Amino acid sequence: MTRENDTPPRRVEGHVKWFDPTKGFGFVVAGTGGPDILLHANVLRNFGQSSVSDGAGVELLVQETARGLQATEILRIDPPALGDTQLFEDALRLEPEELAALPLEPARVKWFDKSKGFGFANVFGRNQDVFVHIEVLRRSGLADLQPGEAIAIRVTEGQRGQLAVMVGPWESAVSSTSRD
Repeated sequence: MTRENDTPPRRVEGHVKWFDPTKGFGFVVAGTGGPDILLHANVLRNFGQSSVSDGAGVELLVQETARGLQATEILRIDPPALGDTQLFEDALRLEPEELAALPLEPARVKWFDKSKGFGFANVFGRNQDVFVHIEVLRRSGLADLQPGEAIAIRVTEGQRGQLAVMVGPWESAVSSTSRD
C-alpha cells in the first residue's frame, strides 16, 4: 500500500551488508549502488527465515518512504560467496548433484549457539539429533537459528553421526513434500 508521497515498490538485487536478529533489522546494499536499504525482521520472517547471513545475495521489492529505502518483500536469497571459508569436513565431500539429491526434510531447531559455531536440530518423526555447523548455516545464507524454529534441512551421515549439509526455510520442505 502506498501513501501519497511514496513511490510504488521496485525490484532490486544486491547483498546483505549486515543483519542483526537481536536488533530485528539490518541493511542491504543495491548492486547498482545508492543508499542502504533497511531490511526489517518482519520482512525476513514473511520470507520464512529469522536471519540472513552477511554478504548473502538478495532480490527484493523496495519502496521509497519518508525515512528512506525499505525492503517490503524478499523474492530470493542466495548464499554468500564462499571465498576462503573452509566448509565443514563432511559437507565438503558432497558434489552439488549429490547435495541436491538428498531429501529436503522438515525439522525443528533443538538449540544453536552462534558463539560456539554449532547446534542441533531434529527431523520430524525421528529421535536422532542432527548436527548443524555454522559454516553450513552460512553457506545456506543464514546467520543464526533460534530454539524451536522450524527449518528444512538436507542431512547426510558424517563421521560422528547425522550432519545437516543445507538449511533453509520451513516452507521449502513443506512445498517439496507436497509435490511428491
